[in-house]
Amino acid sequence: MSNKVLHAVYDDDDTLLHAVKEVRAGHYHIEEVFTPFPVHGLDKAMGLEPTRIAILAFIYGCIGLTVAVLMMNFIMIEDWPQDIGGKPSFSYIENMPAFVPIMFEMTVFFAAHLMVITFYLRSKLWPFKEAENPIPATTDDKFLMEVAVGSDQKKLTALLKKTGAIDITVQEKQE
Repeated sequence: MSNKVLHAVYDDDDTLLHAVKEVRAGHYHIEEVFTPFPVHGLDKAMGLEPTRIAILAFIYGCIGLTVAVLMMNFIMIEDWPQDIGGKPSFSYIENMPAFVPIMFEMTVFFAAHLMVITFYLRSKLWPFKEAENPIPATTDDKFLMEVAVGSDQKKLTALLKKTGAIDITVQEKQE
């Protein structure tokens, strides 16, 4: 297998989406697509599996709810019970309606923050990481499709030109 890739640059997201479908229909392997903003339907056109982050969000929300219940029970019932407004704090169940906003906020807080951390770890993003995009214009207004070069480079180049690529270059694959 060759370790060369073709970089096809596009200037429109609809053209890119159509090109991805054409390249996949031609049975070529798309290594990566770099875009300045999310392109709706690109994941399906590339044949990517659906994300499982929603399952993690539910788990993280359950962890947040558990932490909130345990924290409020310990703080307000066991450690420092107080008679506030004539309502004694001797039972968590009797006072739970007053704790609902805290439970909701802690559920959302844990789910949101842990999902962001999971996303960064899964994407291998951390502070001071060097950008991996091959051309800086992909952060501004250009779209780049990285296609593995198979046995017939000329046929692939012709297909990419036909799909509307404004620039095509051959590069060594970066590991």
